[in-house]
Amino acid sequence: MSTRAIEGTYLRDILANTANEVSARIANISLDEIDAAARVMPPAVDMTARLRSDRVTVLAEFKRASPSKGAIAASADPENVANAYLDGGAAAISVLTDERFFRGSLDDLRKIATLAHATELPAAVLRKDFVIDRYQIAEAREAGADCVLLIVAALDDGELAELFGIARDYGVQALVEVHDEDELGRALGIGATLVGINSRDLRSFRVDLATIERIAARVPPEVTLVGESGIRTREDVIRLERAGVHAILVGETLMRSADPAAAIRDLVG
Repeated sequence: MSTRAIEGTYLRDILANTANEVSARIANISLDEIDAAARVMPPAVDMTARLRSDRVTVLAEFKRASPSKGAIAASADPENVANAYLDGGAAAISVLTDERFFRGSLDDLRKIATLAHATELPAAVLRKDFVIDRYQIAEAREAGADCVLLIVAALDDGELAELFGIARDYGVQALVEVHDEDELGRALGIGATLVGINSRDLRSFRVDLATIERIAARVPPEVTLVGESGIRTREDVIRLERAGVHAILVGETLMRSADPAAAIRDLVG
C-alpha cells in the first residue's frame, strides 16, 4: 500500500476498512470457491471498445453516498437507475460496491450487470471499489463486472503490477486511476491502456478540471482516457474533449437528477 500518498486522506481509512472486510469475506467464502465461479462466467464486455468512439462517451456511475458529500441518493434502486442510464445512451456503468462509505454492494453490481449485458449492444460494467486483493477481482468477475478500478495512490508498484496482471488473467480490464503526473508514469509503466484522471484532490476534496487537462497532455494517443469527478455541464464535457478525453465518469450529477437519461443526453449533446 502506498502509505505516503494516502497519509492524511480519507483513502487511508477506507483502505484499512477494506482490508478488514475482505478478510471477513474470505473467511466466509474461500478464494478457491470464488475463483471457480469467476472462471465459468461468460466473456467480459470490452470496456475500452465501449468507451472509445468518435465522440465522448459516458461511464455513468451508480452510488448512493460518498465520504465527501454524504448521502446522495440513499434509497436509489440499482435497476431503475441502470435502466435510465441505458436509455440515456451510457456506454458503460460504474457501480460503487463499498458498503460502509458509499452504501453499495456486490448485489447492486449483479443486478446492474444483468441489465447492462442484456441490451442489444451490451454496456460494460465497472466494479468501482478499493481493490487491494486478488479476491476482490475474482468477486468482481463472479458478479458480472467487465472491469475493475485500480487506484495508483492506494498501491505500491509491486501491488499495482500484480493486480493489473490478475485482472487480465480473469479476462477483465483495469481502469487505472491517477491524480498527478507521477501516478500517470506509474500507470503507464505497468502497461495500462485504460487510464482515469481524477480531478479531485485526495486531501482537500477540491475539484479542478485543469488537473485533467494538464495530465491528459502527457497521455499517449493509444491510451483510452477517462475524465473523473466534477463533470456537471455540457461545457465541462466540451472542455475535456478538447483536452483529449475519450470518456467521462459522472456519478453525483446523474444520481441527483430527476431524469438521468435526459441528463446524459444533455452532457453529450
